[in-house]
Amino acid sequence: MNPPAQAFLPFALPEIGEAEIAEVVDTLRSGWITTGPKARRFEADFSAFLGDATLQSIAVNSATAGLHLALEGLGIGPGDEVITTTHTFTATAEVVRYLGADVKLVDIDPTTLCLDLNQVEAAIGARSKAIIPVHYGGLAVDMPALLALARRHGLKVVEDAAHALPSTHGGRLVGTFDSDATVFSFYANKTMTTGEGGMLVTRDAQLAERARVMRLHGISRDAFDRFTAKTPSWAYEIVAPGFKYNLTDIAAALGIHQLQRARGFQRRRAGIAAQYDAGLAGLPLLTPPQPRPGDCHAWHLYAIRLTEQAGIGRERFIEAMYERGIGCSVHYIPLHLHPYWRARYALRPEQFPHSQRAYEGLVSLPIYTRMSDADVERVLEAVRALLQA
Repeated sequence: MNPPAQAFLPFALPEIGEAEIAEVVDTLRSGWITTGPKARRFEADFSAFLGDATLQSIAVNSATAGLHLALEGLGIGPGDEVITTTHTFTATAEVVRYLGADVKLVDIDPTTLCLDLNQVEAAIGARSKAIIPVHYGGLAVDMPALLALARRHGLKVVEDAAHALPSTHGGRLVGTFDSDATVFSFYANKTMTTGEGGMLVTRDAQLAERARVMRLHGISRDAFDRFTAKTPSWAYEIVAPGFKYNLTDIAAALGIHQLQRARGFQRRRAGIAAQYDAGLAGLPLLTPPQPRPGDCHAWHLYAIRLTEQAGIGRERFIEAMYERGIGCSVHYIPLHLHPYWRARYALRPEQFPHSQRAYEGLVSLPIYTRMSDADVERVLEAVRALLQA
C-alpha cells in the first residue's frame, strides 16, 4: 500500500492567532472599520516598539504608498534623480517615477546582496537628490556608512525596510537611524502582516504632517477627528491633491497583535535559518550572509545561490522542488532585466554583474513561522536529493 502523499508546503504562510481574530471581530462590532482608533493605537504601538519617542509612525495601506509619500513629502520631483539598487522589487523604484523623477540603479555587494556603497557614491551626480537603500532579505544595510555618504553629498535617505522588522545594525533597530524616513511592509508574506499595509516612520514633523494629509486625499482633517470630536464637524478643506493610502482599522487590528509577536516571529525564523545553514553545509550552493555578531537578521528571506557545480539549473531546480510538493521563489528578477526599466534607461546586464550573477542562481526556500522542524527537514531532504544526485 502506497503511503499518503504529503501536503504541499507553500513558499509562505502568515501566522494569525486568536488574539488577532478577536481584535478584528471587536473592530467589526465597533462600527468603525476604516482609519480610526485602532490605526491610531497601532501607530503609537509601533513607535513604542522602536523605542524612540522622537519617531512618528504613519500607518498606510502598503509600503509602496509609504515610499511614495516619503519621497513626495521630501519634495522629489521632475528633474531629480534617486539612487537605488537594481536588486529589488519594482515598487522601490516605481514610486520615483510616480513623481516624475528618474531612477539611477546601482549594483549590489556580492556578499550581502544589499546595494554597494561604492557604486552609490560613483552614481551621484548633479541631479541626485535621494538614496533608497533596501535591507535585502532582512539583513540591515550599513546605515552609519550610508548616512555619512549621504551627508557628504547633501542627499536625502528613505530606507526601504520592507524586509527588515526587527533587523538591527550595530545593535540599533532599523527605523531608528537618522534617515529622513523608513518604510516597513506588512504584506501577507512579511515578517508580520496586516494582509496589506505598511508604516512610514520619521522624526521630521513636517514630513509626518504632510504624509498624514496626503495619505487621505489631501484632506486637512482625518474623518476620525471630524466625527469623534466634542463638537463634530462636517467641514474640511482639500489642501493638496492627495492619494488614497490610509490603513483601515480592520487591518490595524491585525497589526496590533502581530507587532506584539514580532520578536517571537524573528526567533522562529532565525531558528529555521540556522537549521537550513547546518543542513545545507557542503552542498554546491551559497547560503545567505549572516548578520554581524550581536546583530539581528529579520530572515524575511532565506535565499540560496546555486553554484556552477550544482549540476542543475535554477529553473529546473524550482520545478523539481515543486514536483516534491515544496514551493520556492526567486528574489528578485533584477530591475535591469524588466522591459520598462531596461528600455527607459538603456540598461544592460553587464552594468550589474553582481546582481546578474546572483539572480542566475537565486532560489528562495520556504521560511515562515508556521513551519515545523519536520517541514524544514523535508525541504532539506529535497534540496540534498537534487544537489547530491
